[in-house]
Amino acid sequence: MLHIILHFFIPFILAKVFYAKNWLKVWGLLSLTMLVDLDHLLATPIYDPLRCSINYHPLHTGWAMAVYVLMLLSPKSRLVGLGLLIHMLLDWQDCWIKLPF
Repeated sequence: MLHIILHFFIPFILAKVFYAKNWLKVWGLLSLTMLVDLDHLLATPIYDPLRCSINYHPLHTGWAMAVYVLMLLSPKSRLVGLGLLIHMLLDWQDCWIKLPF
């Protein structure tokens, strides 16, 4: 549950701090990048609490993340790229929590 909350809370904080005048629009756009999780529908089972999304789902691979980094270079795609990278970072962090030590 904390994982899902962070996917909305972190973009909210970034939008409020760095885009105060348009925070709601920016937060909405950053939140829409959660749709990247639609690639989970390609997996069987669709949800596995012990599975790490990074490098498992197609839009969570290194190649996809390279595209997200390139998106930062264009002002028109910068916020979407930022949202996607935040999403990947949070998913990566979640993978570390699931590691059996």
